[in-house]
Amino acid sequence: MSLEERAKATAKNIEGKAKEMMGDVTGDPEDKVEGQAKQAEAEARHAKEDVKDRVKKIIDRA
Repeated sequence: MSLEERAKATAKNIEGKAKEMMGDVTGDPEDKVEGQAKQAEAEARHAKEDVKDRVKKIIDRA
């Protein structure tokens, strides 16, 4: 598990939420979509780290 990668993913998620909220407030659909895209990227990064953790556990058991 890379704590650094998880922290980056969390930061990207927060950035995305803020951008999406800004798009809601200003009525700018582009900001809203960009925010949602950043949140999706963060989810993908977290999923990648989850897979890496599972693989490491399997290897450690062998």
